[in-house]
Formats: sequence, structure tokens, C-alpha cells
Amino acid sequence: MTAVQEKIRVQNLNLFYGDNQALYDIDLSMQAGSITAFIGPSGCGKSTLLRTLNRMNDLIPSVKITGEVLVDNQNIYADDTDVVSLRKRVGMVFQRPNPFPMSIYDNIAYGPRIHGIKRKRDLDEIVEKSLRQAALWEEVKDRLNKSAMGLSGGQQQRLCIARLLAVDPDVLLMDEPTSALDPISTLKVEELTQELKDKYSIIIVTHNMQQAARISDTTAFFLNGVMVEHGETDKLFTNPGDQRTEDYITGRFG
Repeated sequence: MTAVQEKIRVQNLNLFYGDNQALYDIDLSMQAGSITAFIGPSGCGKSTLLRTLNRMNDLIPSVKITGEVLVDNQNIYADDTDVVSLRKRVGMVFQRPNPFPMSIYDNIAYGPRIHGIKRKRDLDEIVEKSLRQAALWEEVKDRLNKSAMGLSGGQQQRLCIARLLAVDPDVLLMDEPTSALDPISTLKVEELTQELKDKYSIIIVTHNMQQAARISDTTAFFLNGVMVEHGETDKLFTNPGDQRTEDYITGRFG
């Protein structure tokens, strides 16, 4: 059996919005080739933590962060970090699909073009490969030059995943990626995450505890900006180590 490789480590992380502290002393390790779920009630800090993993919180002027986030043992908050390069390696899928108002093809080719890939043959290969990885190729191969805005919500979300894959990331961050989707589209995205985890480290924020139980290898439970518990998903859901975790997953609050 191969040794499990740590992909991301969060150490002593505190985050403030102005004077208001949103995350408290977070210590968390996430493994390569696995799916980690963040669960907890609204406002508990799970999406805020997710956004620290590729410095999306930098876009909010009042945010102050202490502690470290290590990706492949490199502190991404170091002064010399290239944030554009970081977000290429650690990409994000948002709650609502956000395709660009352009063709399906150009949505996928957009990132590679920004990173210097110009030859049409190379772009064609990337577009097909990314759409195949996102389980969308068969549905859109005959309409690549049509607007992405004409796709269904579930197809748009898989397109956004394909757009991420086109720039060859290491880590996929998913912020409630199925909350705006119907059950069939949700199932397709869940199946897709299972197929992708061998190649990528996936961290997913979800309000849906059944979804976390279905697709994740490890789960972290958050409450009021504190990580209460983190461990193997099966164990956390069947035999949690903290009463607050048990109260949440059995529906006593949340």
C-alpha cells in the first residue's frame, strides 16, 4: 500500500473581517487523491476557510489572516507567492455555475490561452480532454461553438469544472457545487468528483450531510469558526468524538 501524501496543511490559522474573528486556530491536514468535506451550519466558517486555500479572501479589503496554509509544503501566504500561479494550481468551483458569456469551446480554451497556449490543435486537444474528464463531451461535442449560456444548470456546472481542469490544477475547491442543481445533475457532479479524485485533491463545502457521507473520504465539522472535529467520514458520521458533532449530524441543531 502506498503512503498517503499530504497535499495541504493549515496551521494555526486565524481569520478576521476587520475586528470580527471568523476562524479560530484551525489546524487541518488534507491528503492528495482524496475528497475532504467541510460541513457545519450556515456562518460557521467553512466557505471562508475554503477561500483561504487559494487566497480568494485577498479580494476582501478588511480581511486579516495569521497562521499558515502549506500547499506541497510551501506557505501560500509567503510574500513571494505568485497568486495567479497559485489559483491555476488550486482552482475553485462556485455555488452557482458561472460560465463566461461565450461559446462552450472558448470557455474551456480561455485559461490555456491566458497561460500562453495559442495553437489551435493544442487547444482542441485540451478542450476535448477537459470536457471528457468533466463527463460533458458527448453532450456538447456537436455544439462547441454555441453559447455556454444555453446549457442546463447541471451542464453549466460541469462546464465550469472542465474549465478548471483545462489549466491542469492539482487541487479542486468546490463551494457547495450542487446546491443550485436538480437531483439528477447533483448525482452527475457527485459521480464526477469520484472519478476525479484519483488525479486531484478535492475539498468540498456542503450543507448536505448525506452528500458528504456519500462522496468524501474525510470530513471536518465546523461550528462558530472553530473546527470541532476532523476524521474519516465513516467514523465521524457513525461514531463522532464530540457531542456537538453528534448533535449536528443527528439534526438537533443546524
